[in-house]
Amino acid sequence: MKFTKMQGIGNDYVYVNCFEETVEDPGETAIRVSNRHFGIGSDGLILIKPSDKADFMMDMYNADGSQGAMCGNGIRCVAKYVYDKGMTDKTEISIETKSGIKFIKLTTADGRAELAQVNMGAPVLTAEKIPVVSNSREIIGEHIEIDGEVYHMTCVSMGNPHAVVYVEDVKKVQIERTGPLFENHPCFPDRVNTEFVHVIDENTIEMRVWERGSGETLACGTGACASAVASILNGYTKDEVTVKLLGGDLKIRWDKKENLVYMTGPAEIVFEGEITCLK
Repeated sequence: MKFTKMQGIGNDYVYVNCFEETVEDPGETAIRVSNRHFGIGSDGLILIKPSDKADFMMDMYNADGSQGAMCGNGIRCVAKYVYDKGMTDKTEISIETKSGIKFIKLTTADGRAELAQVNMGAPVLTAEKIPVVSNSREIIGEHIEIDGEVYHMTCVSMGNPHAVVYVEDVKKVQIERTGPLFENHPCFPDRVNTEFVHVIDENTIEMRVWERGSGETLACGTGACASAVASILNGYTKDEVTVKLLGGDLKIRWDKKENLVYMTGPAEIVFEGEITCLK
């Protein structure tokens, strides 16, 4: 199986061109290739496929083999892949995902995509649609107790569920312990991605993320969008926010008039190779 390793501010996936390759068991393949000691090493597997609804389809799998619905950093890499590889000459590309069709604008130079702006769609705030088990219609600044500590939580779906909580210092978060407790809390029937956020100023936040099925990653595009939306809803920031993640920065803008979230950031090819595929 030929593959391309790509990363968007450190959120790395193994990409396979399924116009040319066949992956019969993507869940097991994701587990194998994601292993950083015995595989390629990644946060998961993304398959680039034909689509009858959009220009291309993104089919993603987490490091534990579970199928994901959407990945903001991953979709930027898909757009770069299809443009750089000559699969399209468009700089405005539509990509089908499990959470709907997303639209990407590329900034290019010398025949290569350098930046991608993704229309991430409207944030979902209704608890039952996220989903979150709650008596409240929306979860904005509500208390949740995890391991004896009370957090202020705002929940948003950007095609996948996010719980955004605010902390004084993201470096001090014991994320390997606290992340799984959030992920598997009974109020999240589909599990949850958790963002631990510190507000620097009205234009800037920093975050660490625990992704369901993958653990802590260097970046999460949908998580950055959810954190920006949550920070705006709580009155902490303006409508355009720089989100500082372990792997780098993303620019997030929530156009309230259109009720659309736009994410801008880089995407890079790390290396390409071939691996014996699972049977």
